[in-house]
Amino acid sequence: MTDDLIRTTGDDTHVRVRPATIEDRPAVERLWLMFRHDLSEFQGTLPAADGTFRSERVDAAFSAPGWAPYLLTRGDRAAGFAFVRGLDGPVRVLNSFFVVRGARRAGVGLRAAREVLRRHPGRWEIAFQEDNPGAVAFWHRLAEDLAPGGWTREARPVPGRPELPPDLWISLTVGS
Repeated sequence: MTDDLIRTTGDDTHVRVRPATIEDRPAVERLWLMFRHDLSEFQGTLPAADGTFRSERVDAAFSAPGWAPYLLTRGDRAAGFAFVRGLDGPVRVLNSFFVVRGARRAGVGLRAAREVLRRHPGRWEIAFQEDNPGAVAFWHRLAEDLAPGGWTREARPVPGRPELPPDLWISLTVGS
């Protein structure tokens, strides 16, 4: 069996969340392409002529003040990433969050998102698209898990993109 076909056995929900290093950036950039591809279904976006998507968030996650990139792994395999911004302000924002399809529906994303938010206690906001039913269910479940009955949801226009439907934003406070 090739490495690409190896399946995990035992605890399929074990996920490690760690700060992404500059050495991890190439892997995160490849995961970013998968993430943007997934979102293209809901945003109607196409890649550039060279097959890439806009990547300023990757640049910011690795270099801008108040940002932190995280790499999600299962064993020695990349399973996703999370970008946090607002660490230098009163509200943290889970700017981007992605779990590869092969690791979804096993609790990996929920465990990883929970861990990322708990690493930075305080007020949080998370945006997602209403047209993405999986994201709606996932983020509602996470909010209720971390702040039972103590979270809100509101629609907000996408800045600079009036042609897009509004994003949904969840706001909650996460304790330590």
